[in-house]
Amino acid sequence: MVQSGARFVLALDQGTTSSRSILFDHSGYPVAAAQREFTQYFPQPGWVEHDPQQIWTTQLATIGEVLEKVGATAGDIAAIGIANQRETCVLWERATGAPLAPAIVWQDRRTAPLCERLRAQGLEPMVERCTGLRLDPYFSATKLSWLLDEVPHARLRAERGELAFGTIDSWLIFNLTGQRAHVTDLSNASRTLLLDLESARWSEPMLDLFNIPPACLPTLLDSSLAPREAPRAELGGRQIPIAGIVGDQQAALFGQACIARGIAKNTYGTGCFVLMNTGAAPTYSRHRLLSTIAWQRRGNRSYALEGSVFVAGAVVQWLRDGLGLIGRTAEIEALAASVPDTAGVHFVPAFTGLGAPYWDPQARGAIVGLTRGVNRGHLARAALEAIAFQSCDVLSAMALDAEHPLLELRVDGGACANNLLMQFQADLLGVPVVRPVVTETTALGAAYLAGLGVGFWGSEEEVAANWRADRRFEPVRDRGWAQQRLSGWAQAVQRTCQK
Repeated sequence: MVQSGARFVLALDQGTTSSRSILFDHSGYPVAAAQREFTQYFPQPGWVEHDPQQIWTTQLATIGEVLEKVGATAGDIAAIGIANQRETCVLWERATGAPLAPAIVWQDRRTAPLCERLRAQGLEPMVERCTGLRLDPYFSATKLSWLLDEVPHARLRAERGELAFGTIDSWLIFNLTGQRAHVTDLSNASRTLLLDLESARWSEPMLDLFNIPPACLPTLLDSSLAPREAPRAELGGRQIPIAGIVGDQQAALFGQACIARGIAKNTYGTGCFVLMNTGAAPTYSRHRLLSTIAWQRRGNRSYALEGSVFVAGAVVQWLRDGLGLIGRTAEIEALAASVPDTAGVHFVPAFTGLGAPYWDPQARGAIVGLTRGVNRGHLARAALEAIAFQSCDVLSAMALDAEHPLLELRVDGGACANNLLMQFQADLLGVPVVRPVVTETTALGAAYLAGLGVGFWGSEEEVAANWRADRRFEPVRDRGWAQQRLSGWAQAVQRTCQK
C-alpha cells in the first residue's frame, strides 16, 4: 500500500493550453503547483493541433518544478493521478515512441464531413445506443480514422501492431513508464466513440464502423488502481504507481465529491461542462445530452450525464478583446453590478454554434432587445447572465433525463469566483449553488482516485469529508420570476437557431 514516508499525492493536470502538476496533502489541500503553457497550432480553418512531444516535455518539467518548490523527492509521493484533456488523440510508433503526426485536439472539426455522411446513412441512433455519444468530430474515433487514412502506411502498420493509439492519458503513461505501458481508463475510453457503454469493452461494431484495427488500442483499466494493478512511473530512481487515471471533467466531478446519484457540478471555464452523477447504470439521454462513464473503482462503475456549453468565460474575453468594453476580465462583475438588470437585453453568445441541448453548429451569436437606454453595464450583465442561462438549459435537460431533481449545484472554474453570476445561477435554478474552498477540483479528483487506490485515503466517505464549502448561494427569487426570465432567454435563442 502507501510507501513509508509518503506525504503527498502528485496530480498531473494536462489541459488544452497548459500542463500542470499539483501536490496534495492528506487533507486534500494543494501545497504546491507548477504550470507550463504549450503551443496551439491552427494549420487550416477548423483544424486544431498540438505537438505530442511538447505536451510530454512540459508535463515532465512541471513535475520537477513542483517537487523542488517544497523540497520533495520521489520518496514523498504515494501515487500519481492523471487528469487529461479528453478526446484529443495521438498515434505513435510502439518501438520508438515517435508520434506519426501532430495530436488532433478535441476542438478540431476536420472530420465533420465523415460524421455528416454517417448521420445521413441513419447510423447515429445505433452509435448513441452503443456509446452514449453523438456523431460529432469532438470525439476521438473519426480523428483516428483520419490519421490512419492520411499518414502513409499507417493503417497497415496499425493492423500489424506496430502503432499505438491513445488519448493524452495513454500518451503520458507510455512516456512515464519508459515506453512500456499502453493503457487507458474507462472514463477516457468512453469518450472515443469506440467503447460499448454498458459492457465497458471495446465495441466490435464501432471498430468496424470507423475501420479501426483493434491492435492499436490501449488496454482498458479502472480509474482507481491498487498498487499491483497500476502502471509504474520512473521518477527519481523510484517506481511510483500511476493509480489514478481519469478524464478532466469526470475528475472534477469526483473532486467535487459528487459521489452520490443526483449531485451535479458545473465547471465555468472557456466553456461550461455540466456533469451529473447518475449512479451504477447508464442513463440514455432523451434531451440531447451525452451519457458517459464517470469512473470505475474496484470494478464498481459510476455513470454520468454530460452537457457542454461552448462559450461561457469566452464571452467575457470577447467583451475585453473584441469590443474593448473592459480592460481586464476581473472588471466584468463591477460593471455588470452597476445596473439592476439588463434592461430587457439578451446576449446569445453562439460564436461557434450552440452546444447541448441544441446541437446547432449553424447558430450564430446575437444581442437582442437593444434600445437607446442600453449602456455598457447592461451588455456586461447580459453577457454574464448568458452563461447562467446556457447552464440552466443543460441542467434542466439533465433533471428530465435523470428523473431525479437537482439537489444542489457544485461549481468550479475561473468564473465561479464571480458572485453576481453565482447568485443569478442559483436564482434561475431554484437550488443552492455551492463554491468549494479548494477550486482545483480537476487535479484533486485525479489525486483522490490515485490516493484511494493505494490507501493514502481509506474510503470515498473520507475524501468527501475533506470537501468544504467556501460559500453557498441560496436562491432568493421566486419561481415566477425565474420562468419569466427563462422564457425571454428561450425567445432570444430561437432567433439565433437555424434548425
